[in-house]
Amino acid sequence: MVRANLLSVIMLMHAIIIGLPYNVRGLSMGYYLMSCPAAEQIVTNTVNNALQADPTLAAGLIRMLFHDCFIEGCDASILLDSTKDNTAEKDSPANLSLRGYEIIDDAKKKIEARCRGVVSCADIIAMAARDAVFSANGPYYQIPKGRFDGKRSKIEDTRNLPSPFLNASQLIQTFGQRGFTPQDVVALSGAHTLGVARCSSFKARLTTPDSSMDSSFVNTLTKTCSAGDNAEQPFDATRNNFDNAYFNALQRKSGVLFSDQTLFNTPATRNIVNGYAFNQAKFFFDFQMAMQKMSNLDVKLGSQGEVRKNCRILN
Repeated sequence: MVRANLLSVIMLMHAIIIGLPYNVRGLSMGYYLMSCPAAEQIVTNTVNNALQADPTLAAGLIRMLFHDCFIEGCDASILLDSTKDNTAEKDSPANLSLRGYEIIDDAKKKIEARCRGVVSCADIIAMAARDAVFSANGPYYQIPKGRFDGKRSKIEDTRNLPSPFLNASQLIQTFGQRGFTPQDVVALSGAHTLGVARCSSFKARLTTPDSSMDSSFVNTLTKTCSAGDNAEQPFDATRNNFDNAYFNALQRKSGVLFSDQTLFNTPATRNIVNGYAFNQAKFFFDFQMAMQKMSNLDVKLGSQGEVRKNCRILN
């Protein structure tokens, strides 16, 4: 009851303070109100049930949204399987560790049983990421629906994904090309409050002296990597709880990835990191704004796409 009341307050504050973009480039909050009114609840229930069984999947669903939207826009291209004539995005080395596909498949199957050919896979990804954040005790945010599913998914397009080796200036430039501000970059990076990184993504930091890293944390990462490239290191001490502990870790020089710690080391973003470390509510607010922007990135409408019957294959 308390959480439901909190949700109502959050939604009301959105409407009063900033006003929600109920119509964004052809999208709308009530897109499925008449055609499939149960769609959102089906996605929410599917996500909640999956995360109760395995809370670590919350990070996977959020990461899936990022990796989908950053390539061809939010069009579920990340879900398409490779064929004999095409190697899809999901088989790129950058995407092999993505998790949560089965949750999207499950939600799609249940929705298709109720409303055949109506709800896109792209909308399901966006809703699932939103619900994953909230399920992990993060902020709730509304997103408009009406995205269509893309028809292209090629491994070579994944070269545009941000690398964990980028510095703050490169991150700002990469995200800026898609309309994100430096504040958005830091807020979105805060999604690393959930989940883990594999040794292969940070072991290069251990081979040369790095004054930006706490010496005891270097020992921690070194111990992790002693188990091999696939060994996992949590981004912060509360890997399954959405909070601001990630930013506290950056202040302690304990950012796992180079692209994490650079946000504190760089004057252009340090004050934003410090602000989020001090004020979790501020982080939550900015994160939900940035996630709304991410969820609306280069969406496809009408004849630009389709509503797949099966998220893994084209119609």
